[in-house]
Amino acid sequence: MDKSRIEIAVGAFVVAGIAALFMLSMKVSNLSGFSERSGYQISVNFENIGGLKVRAPVMMAGVRIGEVAKIELSTETFEAKVVLIIDKKYNQLPKDTSAGIYTSGLLGEQYVSLEPGGEEVSLKQGDVIQLSQSAMVLEQVLGQFIFSKAAGDE
Repeated sequence: MDKSRIEIAVGAFVVAGIAALFMLSMKVSNLSGFSERSGYQISVNFENIGGLKVRAPVMMAGVRIGEVAKIELSTETFEAKVVLIIDKKYNQLPKDTSAGIYTSGLLGEQYVSLEPGGEEVSLKQGDVIQLSQSAMVLEQVLGQFIFSKAAGDE
């Protein structure tokens, strides 16, 4: 009797551990939201998106207000066109809002951050954000640092 209780307890502990690992992997991979997000789409062009991925969060003042819906290369400008879905309740974003790509967390997850402007007119379905700041690529920053140090030694 006592041995079976221990086996049941160990089994429950293993199942709880597997469930916790599953939830952690879903959170890290950004697959926790299986439902289709509703809202309006806006787009922004970036020279470099770094490691930004579809379903990455869109944040404003640290609050998640949407997600990245699609990433494609513009054949006219050769820039990355990022389509964002913004939740319906955030429909008062000024037309001169700016967008930047930043990194959060230990795993280096990237997200799009929006900074509101001061214009009276709001963004609506299909609008394009004009002001953007591309992702900072660590290799480029290190390269510039190394070359500036090498040029200073001459």
